[in-house]
Amino acid sequence: MAASIKSRLGLIVRLANSVLKPPQSYLLGPQRLHTGCPRWAPIIPPNKGSDNAASVQDEGGAEVLSPYKDRPWDYLTSEEYIERYGAMPVWTSYRRNHKGGIPPQKTRKTCIRGDKICGNPCPICRDRNIVIHHQNVKLLQQFISPQSGIVYDPTRTGVCMKQQKKLTEAISTARNHGLLLFHIPFVEFSGEDYSNSHDAVGLTASLQPPASPYYSWYGEIIPDEAEVAKVKKTYKAYLKR
Repeated sequence: MAASIKSRLGLIVRLANSVLKPPQSYLLGPQRLHTGCPRWAPIIPPNKGSDNAASVQDEGGAEVLSPYKDRPWDYLTSEEYIERYGAMPVWTSYRRNHKGGIPPQKTRKTCIRGDKICGNPCPICRDRNIVIHHQNVKLLQQFISPQSGIVYDPTRTGVCMKQQKKLTEAISTARNHGLLLFHIPFVEFSGEDYSNSHDAVGLTASLQPPASPYYSWYGEIIPDEAEVAKVKKTYKAYLKR
């Protein structure tokens, strides 16, 4: 009898410990992160006077500058970038959180509004080391189709509209500076486009007044009497008498 009571008490103690202490997998904080996920930089809103999330503030309130703020193109050749993204573009593994099975037909306007950050920011807003600049050619090439030279739609890359506008302006500036190639489609011209047999591009007529007009469409045009009568009848009230 005493043994059964002792076993029951031990069972109650074990159940109480399991209820009061949650399992390790449900703890919040860094312990919940999976080892297979990339280690993203902390998403902290930049100061209002900073450039494109190049400076952030740590937990103590001190300003932390990105080491690639002055030369953002060096980040794409660093070991930190290769460890996070490898050889894939920065937007390849990005998936936006949305409700339902159908994704949104357009991206959000911006990911950072003052001191508030939306959940799951876009591929550019989530990494403070990525800075859009017209000299950052390797980053801009990731958002351009190599076959047609057209800038990818933000619904494909997941970039917010604010960063998409900066990307478009940086790509246009880089092309004007000769840093990016222009994709001009090949057009095969026919011989008719360069012929000089047409009257409008033929030899100049002589100065003597010809018996007929220079061009066939310069002759006198006689309107149709039936059409003229129809127009006069329609606008009879507005014609001068």
